[in-house]
Amino acid sequence: MTGLGPESQRIVIVSNRLQFTVVQDDNGIQFNESAGGLATGLRALLTSLANKPSYVWVGWPGSSIDDESRSEVKAKALSEYSCWPVFLSEEDLENFYQGFCNETIWPLFHYFPNYARYDEVYWEQYRKVNESFNVTLQEALNPDDTVWIHDYHLMLLPHLLRKTLPNIRIGFFLHIPFPQFEIFRLIPGKWRREILEGLLGANLIGFHTHEYGEYFLRSVQRILGYGNSMGRITIDEDDRLVRVGAFPMGIDFQKFYDAASGVEVQTEKEELQRSLGDSKIVLSVDRQDYSKGILHRLQGFEAMLETNPEWRGKVTLIMLVVPSRIGIADYEGMKKRIEELVGKINGQFGTVSWTPIIYQYRSLPFQSLVAMYAASHVALITPLRDGMNLVAKEYVAARHDKTGVLVLSEMAGAAKELPEAIIINPNNREEISDALKTALEMSCEEQMRRNIAMQNRLRRYDVSRWATDFLHELLSYEDPPVTWLEADVWRAVREDYHRSVRRLFIFDYDGTLVPFAGSPQLAKPSTESLAVLLSLTKDPRNELLLASGRDRVTLDRWFAGLPISLAAEHGAWIREQNGDWKVQQFSGSEWKRKLFPILEMYADRVPGAFVEEKEFSLVWHYRMAELNQGRSVARELADHLLIFTASIGLQVLTGNKAIEIRGAGINKGTAVQRWLAKTDFDFVLAIGDDLTDEDVFAVLPQGAYSFHVGATQTGARFRLRDPMEVLRCLGELAGCGLDVARSGTT
Repeated sequence: MTGLGPESQRIVIVSNRLQFTVVQDDNGIQFNESAGGLATGLRALLTSLANKPSYVWVGWPGSSIDDESRSEVKAKALSEYSCWPVFLSEEDLENFYQGFCNETIWPLFHYFPNYARYDEVYWEQYRKVNESFNVTLQEALNPDDTVWIHDYHLMLLPHLLRKTLPNIRIGFFLHIPFPQFEIFRLIPGKWRREILEGLLGANLIGFHTHEYGEYFLRSVQRILGYGNSMGRITIDEDDRLVRVGAFPMGIDFQKFYDAASGVEVQTEKEELQRSLGDSKIVLSVDRQDYSKGILHRLQGFEAMLETNPEWRGKVTLIMLVVPSRIGIADYEGMKKRIEELVGKINGQFGTVSWTPIIYQYRSLPFQSLVAMYAASHVALITPLRDGMNLVAKEYVAARHDKTGVLVLSEMAGAAKELPEAIIINPNNREEISDALKTALEMSCEEQMRRNIAMQNRLRRYDVSRWATDFLHELLSYEDPPVTWLEADVWRAVREDYHRSVRRLFIFDYDGTLVPFAGSPQLAKPSTESLAVLLSLTKDPRNELLLASGRDRVTLDRWFAGLPISLAAEHGAWIREQNGDWKVQQFSGSEWKRKLFPILEMYADRVPGAFVEEKEFSLVWHYRMAELNQGRSVARELADHLLIFTASIGLQVLTGNKAIEIRGAGINKGTAVQRWLAKTDFDFVLAIGDDLTDEDVFAVLPQGAYSFHVGATQTGARFRLRDPMEVLRCLGELAGCGLDVARSGTT
């Protein structure tokens, strides 16, 4: 993998837990390997990387360490494990981990809002612990390190780190689902804003599925007001780009596949099968958690026995429940309900020679777990909500003979990657029952067909590939080299201009040639702007195209006396110099009749907002409204429109204090291509200030000069500060010497 060799920059992994737990006893300080959870997954990741990078792992060492022992623990952790411990107190753990992480974030992000607690003490401790991680990182980091932060425990950390180290490269990966906006908004307002701002401190934010990424982007739009383009968010305050992507986490496929054929595993597998005789084995293995749907799969198995009496005595459910979060009331209550239901089913259907359910409340060592996978005819995985679910992938990987059937909940992220599984809705016991019957009666040929496809996919996209893809995306991307116009660049522009013989100028209007005004009709062209344009047209080698979102009537009225070409409504209408207006793409206007009342309703809620109707678009303006109220309602409107227009061929554009709806195929870039195709220009210069002008910059030929007005993120090569600087530069090219100069470009 390019850029991840030992000679490359160091990767600093940050997670709640380290790969070990420190135990203090009479024998001194012991380092015991952590079992389960994210720490194990990250340890597997580092082991599996073929071209291992230099790394340091920062996290909590699994227990509270007294002050006298911290130096010793830190020294041993660094020297033997390349780990940097973050020391936390018992109070930190109680209110941070057991509190905010497990009683607020976990239930909400898994769609169990009735289990969520909103405790101010929990929140303050969550902030404090994230700050503790930040303080430790300040000590641990080198200037050129790349930081990869993991999971919901540390969602504030990217922003905290960005404030102190603004140029460091930060990645963040969320290992649980990100919920829909209507769930996320249940978090108190100040908290949810800080969480989103915290995550946006990263350069790259990864989720298991595109769906989770879309939910995150929608919450950012609604709560913070940041739109996105193809998963890229521009943070205006520090002119930074944040990318959001899907990186489905894999497993160490080869480890499970090879282990399944090992002598120890085969021996244990044969012993298990021998003990159950001819009974088919259905395996259920999951942590004890209300999100895993353990009760639902028990009810589904019960329904299968009720409706298919021929399978009684011929199938056994091995239910392995791994202890989790012992001591929390919700989990203790669930454990009791599981055991009661197991007893009920065994009592109702069991015989002297057959026990329908074998229930075990414990974790298994690796070899025993793989033996379970290898021995089971069916794996029943029915989470009510799960970020990925690696157990499903492990089961498929361990099927060395390619037989076995996976029954998988559609609510697990893994369902997107394993469509050959029998996909079910875990909330329907009859659906689980039917799936079990289908799985038990499926032919070996069909089992092998499905598993071969899934194994090939899992082999290609394993845990190493997951990490490689994420880190490659994080390490390889550089923001486009966009700079303010400097003297040497402007000197080169002037020289190219004077050497050229066929020149094309492309200008936006509002925010480019003139400043924005409170009302669109007040932004008339100034005497200076008209003078600059007229001077440029006097040179026969120059051709000018004004590409604006304005309607054609307004452009005709303002620029009728100039020999220039016009593109109105972002290119829907085009008028070549001295020609007539021609429509470029007619998308119909019936949609305007349906959307206009919606825009008016939102305008009525915001004093100063109004709706502008053009021939091919509608615009909701809030330039004259109170800014915070206008922004808040604009976010809601944009979200409403994106859903409403998703399937009717329209696009919603968020501009400068305006939201515009227009036909999907209409954009300035398409209009500009018409000019670029008709003549071989040897000098092309384009200037614009908003998102619609990015379409122009994207189609310009190599060597063209593109200028973005303002400090927001852009695909243009250079920036100008404001319309005054635009006019000064153009006036200098035209030779009209307008007195609106700024220093720095002479």
